[in-house]
Amino acid sequence: MNGRKIAASLAFVMAATAVSPMITEASSSFDLRKKVVGISGIMNTGNLNLSVTRGEFASMLVNASSYRSTAGKTSNTSVFADVPRNHEYAAQIRIAAEQGWMNGYLGGNFKPDDSITLQEGVKGVLGLLGYANSDFTGDQTGSRLSKYHFLELDENLNKEALEVLNKEDCINLFYNLLKTDTKSGTMFGKSLNCELTSDGEIDPFSMVDNSIKGPKIAKSSSRLKSILPFKLSDANIYLDGEPVNNSSNAIDVSLESEDGVLVYYHTISKTVWLYTIGNENENGRSAVFGEITNVVYDSADLMTPGAIILDDGNTYELTSTEMKFAFSSYGDLRVGDTVNLVYTLSVDQEGNETRTVIDYIE
Repeated sequence: MNGRKIAASLAFVMAATAVSPMITEASSSFDLRKKVVGISGIMNTGNLNLSVTRGEFASMLVNASSYRSTAGKTSNTSVFADVPRNHEYAAQIRIAAEQGWMNGYLGGNFKPDDSITLQEGVKGVLGLLGYANSDFTGDQTGSRLSKYHFLELDENLNKEALEVLNKEDCINLFYNLLKTDTKSGTMFGKSLNCELTSDGEIDPFSMVDNSIKGPKIAKSSSRLKSILPFKLSDANIYLDGEPVNNSSNAIDVSLESEDGVLVYYHTISKTVWLYTIGNENENGRSAVFGEITNVVYDSADLMTPGAIILDDGNTYELTSTEMKFAFSSYGDLRVGDTVNLVYTLSVDQEGNETRTVIDYIE
């Protein structure tokens, strides 16, 4: 089967699933902040109350930087005595130290398992914004904290300089970083496809619209794992529109269904959307496998189809140009072909059902 490029409408509804509820207040809710930072791939956004180690924070800094794609699992050299080459964050710690975002300690140690403090975190994010030691005079720590407050990197953060940061604090810090202009005057988040809404908050839809991959079909756990470019155990998973644990038995049940599941994924945020083929959801996306028994044309336009009918007897509306073309005489699909459809189901007040195709696999 040939995978189709995802339709823009599907990207939009997936983004809505990942980031809802959206808000319009001038100051964004923490839920939105959490989703934006998660989509950015900067950090895992679970276990909010856990304190963040220096090693973890080095990883966050690198994930937010242009070095994110070059940092390997191991470092070529052991920069610090307590960070061996095969340490989980060896490469990230080396980069953070080389770029001046973080410092080591006397004796050649980094103390990767110690908790990160606010003043250490501030040095790191200001470094990402392009500020160097030479930009601060006198008390460097105090000057950096003043800049941190001036740039409003402290929004929704209420910590003193030596207090330890937890994951919730880091979500707020990195969200604020994404909105802040660099020293050269460009919004930092633009490098991660961030755009601001009219109320000055980050629009999460702009971050995922063109980077969702799929659809693919999986009928076993091994097939699902082979599709994904990241570990399933690290993924945020939505099954038929609902969030599920990545070890949920519901995933195995869906994979064992007769026609399997359709798979979409977003690499940066490690998010996976699974749709059980044959399972219809009124409030989300659904998938169906069947044979095309009829292509319905509008009497006013005999070249452009308006719907198709499958062997389940249901009519599936074609509203987008891409879907109309695919099922027209110019496309590759014909009556008698089998197809997997991704569609939405709506029901009006009189109980009439409308199924609208948003993607397919031949």
